This record gives sequence, C-alpha cells and structure tokens, in this order.
Amino acid sequence: MRTVRRPALLDRPTTELSALPRRAPLSAHHPDPVLDVVVPVFNEENDLEPCVRRLHAHLAETFPYSFRITIADNASTDRTPRIAARLAAELPGTDWIRLAEKGRGRALHAAWSRSGAPVLAYLDVDLSTDLAALLPLVAPLISGHSDIAIGTRLARGSRVVRGPKREIISRCYNGLLRGTLAVGFSDAQCGFKAVRRDVAERLLPLVEDREWFFDTELLVIAERAGLRIHEVPVDWVDDPDSRVRILSTALADLRGMARLGRALACGRLPLSALRRSGGDLAEDLPAGLARQVVRFAAVGVASTLCYLLLYTALRPSTGAQAANALALLASAVANTAANRRLTFGVRGRGGALRHHLKGLAAFLVGLALTSGSLAALHQTAPGAGHRVELVTLVAANLAATLLRFLLFRAWVFPARHDARPIRRTTGSS
Repeated sequence: MRTVRRPALLDRPTTELSALPRRAPLSAHHPDPVLDVVVPVFNEENDLEPCVRRLHAHLAETFPYSFRITIADNASTDRTPRIAARLAAELPGTDWIRLAEKGRGRALHAAWSRSGAPVLAYLDVDLSTDLAALLPLVAPLISGHSDIAIGTRLARGSRVVRGPKREIISRCYNGLLRGTLAVGFSDAQCGFKAVRRDVAERLLPLVEDREWFFDTELLVIAERAGLRIHEVPVDWVDDPDSRVRILSTALADLRGMARLGRALACGRLPLSALRRSGGDLAEDLPAGLARQVVRFAAVGVASTLCYLLLYTALRPSTGAQAANALALLASAVANTAANRRLTFGVRGRGGALRHHLKGLAAFLVGLALTSGSLAALHQTAPGAGHRVELVTLVAANLAATLLRFLLFRAWVFPARHDARPIRRTTGSS
C-alpha cells in the first residue's frame, strides 16, 4: 500500500493561490506516469480482479504513455483489500491505498491528492463504460486542449443499454441540474472522468461532498470558473448488480444542489483561483452569439407572455398607457434578472444593482417604442379594439427586444475581462 505525502499546494489556502497557468501539452518523456487511473471500490471482491486485469491489459496494449492504476479501497470489509494488495504486487504500474471511511468522493479525493501524475482519471469497477473511450477521454487533457473530460451517456453518439427506471432517473437528475444550477455539461454522474492535476489541486479543496455528489460539485465549480470541460460519448451497459441506493442518494444530491447553489449565489467560492492566466485563447474568444440569441429569445418569449397578461389585467383599471408602463416595468426587471443568469452567465451579487439600473435604461427604450406605438395607433385609429392594441404592442415589443439584446450584449453585460469578470459557463467542446 502506497503512502505518499499530499502535495503542498493542497495545504495552502485557495484564496492565496495565483491564477492557473495557460494550458500546455504534456511531454511524452514525463518522468512520472502520465496517467493515473483510480478505481474506487467498496466490498468488490468479485469484480475487482477481472476489472483491474482487463484495465491493465487494455492500457498496456493501447495507451501510448506511461500509466498507473490505483485501487482506492474505502473501508471494505470483505476480501477486497487482500485482492488489491495481490494485484499491486503482480501487475507492474498498479498500486493501492486503503481508507478507513466509505464514500466514492472520499476515495477519489484521497487518491487524486496523493498522485503525482499530470492527468488523473477514474472509472467504476463494474467497467460499464467501454474502455475504448479511455484514450479519447484523456487525449484533450494531455494535448492541453481541455481541463476536465467526462464520459456522457446522454449525447447523440452514445450507445447505452439500461432499464427505463435508471434512464428516467438519470435524465431527470441532469435536467434538474440544468434547471437549478444552469449547467452546460450533459451527464454529471457517469463514472468515467479525468482531470488535469494542476486543476485538481485547485478544485479538490473546494469540493465538500465525499459521497456520490462529489462528481457533480466538482464539475459545477469548474464550469462556473470558466474551465473547459470536454465530453466524450460512451458505450455504456448498465450493471444489474449496482449497489447505489437510489432514494438516499437522490436526497443527498438534492441537499448538495441546495448547498452548492447557496454557496455560488453568495459568492463564497474563490473561483478566481481557478482562472487561467497568460492569455488563454478560450478567455479571449467572445461569448457564443448563437447560444445567447437562443437563450435571450426564450427569456423574451416568457417575458412577453408575462407582459401581455399583466397588461390585460391592469388595463381596465389604469388605462392603456399606465397599464403598458407598469406591465413593461415588472416584466423588464424579471427579464434582466433572467438574462443576467441564463443568457450572459452572470452569477452572484457582484454588479447586480448596476446591471438592473442599466436594464431599466434599456426598459425606457422599450417603453418609448411601445408607448409611441400606442399613441400612434390611438391617433390614427381612435376606435381600435383591444386585439388591435395587443397586435401593435407585440410588434413594438419585437423591435424593442432586438434593441434590448444589442444593448445588453454591448453595454449591460459587455464581454470584458476586468477585476470582476463576467462568469460564463463552458459546455462541451
């Protein structure tokens, strides 16, 4: 069993760390193993040996760099520790560590913290994921293209065999993540991931969970910090002997989402320590216009419906102009808040007041257009009915929406990199 001192960098407060250096390709002549694949296990006396032997044979035959396999035994009570020790003695480049407590996240945290390999990965002991995806998983990290790589069972190119129950649970979980934490990655809990060691050294001290939510928390923090996450479609066959307790795991995940959401909203996570310095190309590229347009349009549709409902409710008692102004003001505040988070990726309280004040200025543009349209309608057609008013307002709102998008992109949420840069999520490459 290997006992290695944790890297000193993990012992330093994250807020004191400088920014990450620019990504660079790894040397083919790295003195240590380039890849360390961790296999976390708990009472896996039946699956451990065939898994490790198959993984070792695959890496020895197909992986072009040096590697290590680390068996992370977290508090097994069966023959797993003895099997792990024997495999470490028999197979070159195989090691094992033993932890006193259970938890997949705890095992990964310990194994990755002790490793000196520049690329760290893990896979589940059941080998549900086809090992042919392992090289495509780590290649973007070795080349310097990405910071984290994940296998996804939900991409179009994936081939997945599993029952409807687990399929529904997986899709609901990832849909909930997108709806609550606005993540861009598609599959948070596929047991097939890799991370560059310099990134792991910054991320691990920020991840609190030591159980199944560990993966999700690590990915959300990385994405919020602007790190690049690469997704690899995988072939995946469900293990019918899975021991995951679905109900307790789901409740723990919900608690983890709530805790992480509060931490992000309050700005308690030092995300600046995860940014890359030195003019990283990804930092210099403008935000994807197409994605912003789609999200802005979706928010705009919801805001317009809200506006029309409020206008219809207020008009009988306040008159057309007052109803228009009040409905537009309420929908504009909600529109700015939604676009701030969903379209332009800005989170936390920093700059919120400034953004809303600028959003109100953009609201005045919309008010001028819609009020002017109503005034022109009543001037030219005094007897126009309610339906004609609504059609006129919808047309005016479309023009106002286009102007508001241009103002939001260029003025309210500009793509600049100052002391408090705008946070943008980075989806799959």
